[in-house]
Amino acid sequence: MPRRTATMLASTLILIALFCAGLLIKVPYSEMSPGPTVNTLGEARGEPVLRIAGRKTYPTSGHLNMTTVRVTGADYRMNLGQAVWGWLAHDSVVVPHDTLYPDGKTEEQSTQENAEEFSQSQESAKVAALKELNIPVATQVVVSTVVKDSPAEGKLHAGDVIKAVDGTVVEEPGDVAELVTKRQPGEDVTFTIVPAKEAAAAEKAGRAPEGGRKVTITTEKAPAAEKGGKDRAIVGIRAGTDHTFPFEIDIKLADVGGPSAGLMFSLGIIDKLTPGDLTGGKFVAGTGTIDDAGKVGPIGGITMKLVGARDAGARYFLTPDENCAAAAADIPDGLTLVRVKSLDDARKSLEHISAGKTDALPSCSKS
Repeated sequence: MPRRTATMLASTLILIALFCAGLLIKVPYSEMSPGPTVNTLGEARGEPVLRIAGRKTYPTSGHLNMTTVRVTGADYRMNLGQAVWGWLAHDSVVVPHDTLYPDGKTEEQSTQENAEEFSQSQESAKVAALKELNIPVATQVVVSTVVKDSPAEGKLHAGDVIKAVDGTVVEEPGDVAELVTKRQPGEDVTFTIVPAKEAAAAEKAGRAPEGGRKVTITTEKAPAAEKGGKDRAIVGIRAGTDHTFPFEIDIKLADVGGPSAGLMFSLGIIDKLTPGDLTGGKFVAGTGTIDDAGKVGPIGGITMKLVGARDAGARYFLTPDENCAAAAADIPDGLTLVRVKSLDDARKSLEHISAGKTDALPSCSKS
């Protein structure tokens, strides 16, 4: 066999072997890629993303798009070829599998966690938006969860409003644990609560829950992993906050999870509740978590969200302060990054965009 033919045959066999290896060898990596964007001022699947009832609203134009990231599932295992292709591709990112699914988290657990975070982000978005507009929102401390086989099981229920513990009024979720731990394990603690059903009826009527009944629970000792070196009394609940809004704000968006849409939901609500257009008809996208006070927090997958926003037609991207350096390192052509630290920052920047005063926009830098 001629040497040239033998060399070509050997090279072909090596390429075939490498190709087969690339298909068969599984690697512990996952892929992130740009997901769809949704205009919070518009519709999704034929329904308004934001629906407000019981309060005057105003026409809006332009876009305030939330952005998303697609990720491979918890049970999906990339092969070597897919990982190499993902590393070479510009519009996707390959990351260690444990980055997205730490401690062996399952698909079901991840979906549930994302759904809970998404629900909480909607609640905080509503609160932050109304506070920005100086519209009062009633806040109460509630039972978020009851631990199975704990002293509180059967006596307290998720959604119960906690008015007081041992006669002391509670104002923050942390007050509950602080008051319970003043007792010794085995001692009784008395909760003043409004049952969940009564609280839900009051919220539906647009008023804060009133009254309350007393529930006495015998505390127990915290597990060794939780007690911090000394015996600590617990009852087996987690406290959180709930809000009573003066009118109905409904956010409809399926198949989306996580907390990163909070900022854009808040801005959409503000735009609908105020005269004029926040965007001046411009196409603005963005991302960022938000808390009840309107502080904007960082998110994951910022580079993928920038690509998704650019591909959807956005000209401006509202970027959380802590994501600015990563975002500025690879800005898609035609997209202007706008640094935001709070909802008030974002609102003012939108006013500049609407007025064409882009020189006044706070920008992102690589450092």
